[in-house]
Amino acid sequence: MSETVAIIGASEKKNRYAYMAMVSLLEYGHDVRLVNPFKTTIEGYSCYKAVSDINEKINTVTLYVNPERFRDHIDDVVQAMPDRVIMNPGTEDNEMETILKDAGIEVYRACTLVLLSTGHF
Repeated sequence: MSETVAIIGASEKKNRYAYMAMVSLLEYGHDVRLVNPFKTTIEGYSCYKAVSDINEKINTVTLYVNPERFRDHIDDVVQAMPDRVIMNPGTEDNEMETILKDAGIEVYRACTLVLLSTGHF
């Protein structure tokens, strides 16, 4: 089933996991929305400055920013009410996880690439 997935920390650098996740998500048929306030496009896809700029239902938010940077996005993510947030390795934050769970958002501490490749996304 295709989902709309917001990638916070989207990157144009091919060696970054955020880039690899974008490519994999597209290959698996998902719609991606790239969140990077410093870019306008990546590989022809528009970048949003914040999750609040995305005007459609987001099923999943996957994080590729350090916990301090995610703090700048937490209010927007809670307001967007995605079904889940994936905290990829290195993005985990207990306080942010509690805020998300208290808002009724499911939180996975997992790797998006592994979830996709094992059929658990």
